[in-house]
Amino acid sequence: MTRESGRRRGMPATVPDAASAGPDLALAPDPGLAGRADRPVAGIDNGYLAGYRVRFDEAGADGNARTGTLLRYAQDIAWRHSEALGFDRTWYSERDRWWVVRSADLLILAPVPMGTTLRLATAVIGHRRIWARRRGEFRMPDESVAAVATVDWVLLDERGRILRIPDDFGTAFPNEALTDDIVRVALPPAPPDAVGIELAVRPQDLDPMAHVNNATYVDWIEEVASAAGAAAATVSTPRRIVLEYAASAELGDRLRAVAWPDDDGWAVRLSRLADGVDIVRARLSR
Repeated sequence: MTRESGRRRGMPATVPDAASAGPDLALAPDPGLAGRADRPVAGIDNGYLAGYRVRFDEAGADGNARTGTLLRYAQDIAWRHSEALGFDRTWYSERDRWWVVRSADLLILAPVPMGTTLRLATAVIGHRRIWARRRGEFRMPDESVAAVATVDWVLLDERGRILRIPDDFGTAFPNEALTDDIVRVALPPAPPDAVGIELAVRPQDLDPMAHVNNATYVDWIEEVASAAGAAAATVSTPRRIVLEYAASAELGDRLRAVAWPDDDGWAVRLSRLADGVDIVRARLSR
């Protein structure tokens, strides 16, 4: 899991957007690695835009960005958006408040070759009392959409309890109240012939919250799916992965991942061996 953040004070007095800043800003395929404020979603008065170049180690054997790479970009730009508005790690540490991912829906429409600089835009597009939804759109240098990520976040305190979203987040990230429910992934019990593997949580799997990072679960899910015969569902395009993060895994935990065909795709469950608690439930489809 990971966290995103907000702003201590209100929005800057003026923030350029693609529609008002002139043709150079509106059409530039590479906004640069530094990033800047943006308004990528019509009617939503918040957003951020940055370039991400796919590194050698972020691509798979096919030469394209892995699924987990794109989700890591989505969480990183969410964090950068928050820092730019004044809610950085210090702000959260002082208050013992952290955003964590509760669910993610990633649709990959086209392969993204190693060395490509993606134009990634994000915005908080809506909220309910205890969770917020963020959208990320990945564009190729020719402006075609390569992927779209929709991520639902909840705010936790130091004991892991879900908190009501403070009003100052609405000031910093103006967005609409949602009527949708948070994304869930309901899975039936795994059949007897489901393929399973065991995993151990290592120090390198942890993020700064000392929990397994949400994108690491994607790597594990694709590992067991490939072992079950669903390798094509982890690399072909278009493809989709929907995840519900039900609990967190920590250093030293041993997990069991199982995968099986389900409907028009594949179902995957990761659970903790010690108590059988579901950690992540996911569906992959093409």
